[in-house]
Amino acid sequence: MNDNRIKKLTPLKETKFLSLYDAEYKNKNGKEQHWIISSRKCYSTLNEQFFQGKEGIVDAVIIVALHKESNKLVLIKQFRVPLNDYVYELPAGLLDDNEKIENAVVRELREETGLSLVEINYEKTKDKVFLSVGMTDESVALVYCTCEGVTSNQYLEEDEDIEVILVSQTQAKELLKTNVKMDIKLFMILTSFAESGEKLFNTTV
Repeated sequence: MNDNRIKKLTPLKETKFLSLYDAEYKNKNGKEQHWIISSRKCYSTLNEQFFQGKEGIVDAVIIVALHKESNKLVLIKQFRVPLNDYVYELPAGLLDDNEKIENAVVRELREETGLSLVEINYEKTKDKVFLSVGMTDESVALVYCTCEGVTSNQYLEEDEDIEVILVSQTQAKELLKTNVKMDIKLFMILTSFAESGEKLFNTTV
């Protein structure tokens, strides 16, 4: 980065999955300002990224999966503590240390839904996109794939409270008409699936 506006990074609170940092930076007018950053990365990793030009790693995978036998989109309904409520989402999960994206998809798909990966559409998949950039540097791989099998909750971790839902194109349209809490990533995918069905998973040229 030729124009590195961040001049100093100070840890405020570091935990296993999420940390807060104070970033001292210069705005476009050269005035020193402060910004609070939430990150999945430890201080040393983020420090190397900001000041040594190290490429940032992907934090998680978001799985856009078509159930092969039913031609339905795979959703989950999960209890999220920050909302104190259930919210509709896509299956997802953090990458383990140095884990390949493909391996994370296999692991998280099985853990959260009981389903097995069939194939990843690499031409549709985006290796790295960012989420709420005003608050966090968190990045994800948005992976389009097909899966198979019978849904199950037997592989969930203790703190995971998840219901798996398979929706057809018609059911997607109906779900969008409701007032249920919904993750923005799911809303965008669900809108596209409601319009195009399984064609959403076809490679576009």
